[in-house]
Amino acid sequence: MHSLEINLNRIRQRISIACASVGRDVSSVTLVAVSKTVGVEAVQAAVKLGVTDFGENRVSELVHKRAVVPDVRWHMIGRLQTNKVKEVVDKAYLIHSLDRWNLAEALQKRADILDITIPVLLQVNIAGEEQKAGVHPDEVLPFLQSIDQLPRIKIMGLMTMAPLSDDPEHSRPIFRELAQMRKQLQQYDIPNVSLRHLSMGMSQDFEVAIQEGADLVRIGSSLFQNNS
Repeated sequence: MHSLEINLNRIRQRISIACASVGRDVSSVTLVAVSKTVGVEAVQAAVKLGVTDFGENRVSELVHKRAVVPDVRWHMIGRLQTNKVKEVVDKAYLIHSLDRWNLAEALQKRADILDITIPVLLQVNIAGEEQKAGVHPDEVLPFLQSIDQLPRIKIMGLMTMAPLSDDPEHSRPIFRELAQMRKQLQQYDIPNVSLRHLSMGMSQDFEVAIQEGADLVRIGSSLFQNNS
């Protein structure tokens, strides 16, 4: 597991440099370690090194790993099917992938049964990629203004994914647009909407995301490579 420690130190250093370059406090950024390609042992090793937040794309993996490693925050970062809602809502610290109204309704229904509030991020398809999930930018404000119909849903921020590219600078306009959108939306005082978080940036572009305002970065491959 020695390489995990090296990878983690390198990533933390890169996060620190990215924060310094725009005058941000390094404590304002949370590393969400994407553990979808590794087993429980790698997660436990990362916890020992101080990682507090983990992200999973699949509900079954989140449920399984959380059962073994319960004392960290588990984020649901993949597309969530409505038939999987009941398995995950009381186990995910934050759902990053609210991308359609019927999913919000399914979350509300389950939250009613459990008498809980569900923290989520609204996924926005800034890049307009057809294969990517997410609410169209023009629909974000009406979506947020309607969410008080579902009082168990607490929208804590926005999430987006940039198109894959070898050049992280290609992601910058996408991240900048999401940050500007948040700023505009914060002028409205919308019930059940706090917009505290911006979840954007992955292994290939997290520094650019931090420079543009991300406070949750989802990093998997550059953290866990050689650690499966």
